[in-house]
Amino acid sequence: MSYEQDYIVDEYELEPESWEELEPEEKTAFIAAIIRQGEDLSEADSSLDELERLADTAGIAVLGRYTQKRQQPERSTFFGKGFLSELSQKMYQAGADLLIVNEELSPMQGRNIEKTYQIKVIDRTEVILAIFHDHARTGEAKLQVRLAELQYQLPRLRKLWGHFDKERGSARSAGGTATRGMGEKQIEIDKRLIREQISKINRGINAITRHKQTQRKQREKSRKICLVGYTNAGKSTLFNHLTDAGVLVEDRLFATLDSTSRQFKLSTGNPVVLSDTVGFISNLPHHLVASFRATLMEATDADLLLHLVDVSDPRHEYYIEQVNEVLSQIGAAEIPQILVLNKSDRVDPRLLALYERVYSDAVLISAVTGQNTSQLLEKIETTLLGNALLKLRLPYAKTSLVSQLHDLGVIHQEDYREDGIYLEVTLSSADRYLVQDYIVD
Repeated sequence: MSYEQDYIVDEYELEPESWEELEPEEKTAFIAAIIRQGEDLSEADSSLDELERLADTAGIAVLGRYTQKRQQPERSTFFGKGFLSELSQKMYQAGADLLIVNEELSPMQGRNIEKTYQIKVIDRTEVILAIFHDHARTGEAKLQVRLAELQYQLPRLRKLWGHFDKERGSARSAGGTATRGMGEKQIEIDKRLIREQISKINRGINAITRHKQTQRKQREKSRKICLVGYTNAGKSTLFNHLTDAGVLVEDRLFATLDSTSRQFKLSTGNPVVLSDTVGFISNLPHHLVASFRATLMEATDADLLLHLVDVSDPRHEYYIEQVNEVLSQIGAAEIPQILVLNKSDRVDPRLLALYERVYSDAVLISAVTGQNTSQLLEKIETTLLGNALLKLRLPYAKTSLVSQLHDLGVIHQEDYREDGIYLEVTLSSADRYLVQDYIVD
């Protein structure tokens, strides 16, 4: 690792205020969403299911869930006034600490809800940021999460110092001219400090990015494969199965925040580098997409993407769309990908037969049991290396080539006859030129 990267990461982490481990605290909440005209009710319900799981991952117990049908959110309070008044009373009766909204609130909407209805409110983005904060372990992940937090907080700074002003923004000096209150001055100081921190963290992330670019140059001879997919699709489990890496595997959202890379060899002997990445999620906050550019670089730099999907989840088709949308955002949409339908051991065989027809180019596997992972490896070799099964007849003068083919490919049959050496071999397109003149039907 470069000296510059070490210096910037360590310098930031040594500051006491830069990173605090959040103490586990039992909280309770109501979750709420708007259902717009024409929106599918089952999809809206599934989205709230996901928000409830996010809340659970963040250590928040959901006591109730509510929806309001309206064409567009209320500009000042997101929900309608009557809905919020009723919700405030129900939260008080249930003893709920928070209201979690299933979309990102504007700073004004959040302030107005809290001030007018005495409801402590957070949005979906804030829950995801809290989860990322709790799960960040390495210096790189902490820098990336902290950057996202600061970018989210900057436009939402509350005038905590307004109690110094009797009349905010209207205090006047003895000479009759308007003066800025203490609150306004403090907000400007806070914003300046946050911008300085953002600039500092960006320098650290840029150093990490340069270091990763250097690493990539050092392994240019190896093809690069990247695991992508919705959070909790089983990417780390598959990564461990293929590489014996032993990375953390947990049945929870965003268990993996850091990209991990390992080299392994395909059956042809070709070395490849496999990278595990952070999971995607619908409406992934743009702050996080931008902050995790160093981690997501693994996907944009790959020769092949393994798009892992939890096929046992009824919403898997929606998740596929969401992941492809994020891949487009980061400039990885054109990279070849293999759709990998994971957790097939949890699905009824009749339903699996249907999925095989619907997703004819996909590979159905179970990363836990290892089922069909050999088929996946064959598909990787075919897609990545252009591997093909070739039938050959070599003259005995080319016996040395047979030995070479054992190193470069996979020999399935080898038969020495009077008129030559007959072989069936799986060989990459890059090595096909060696046997082009000896291919037989």
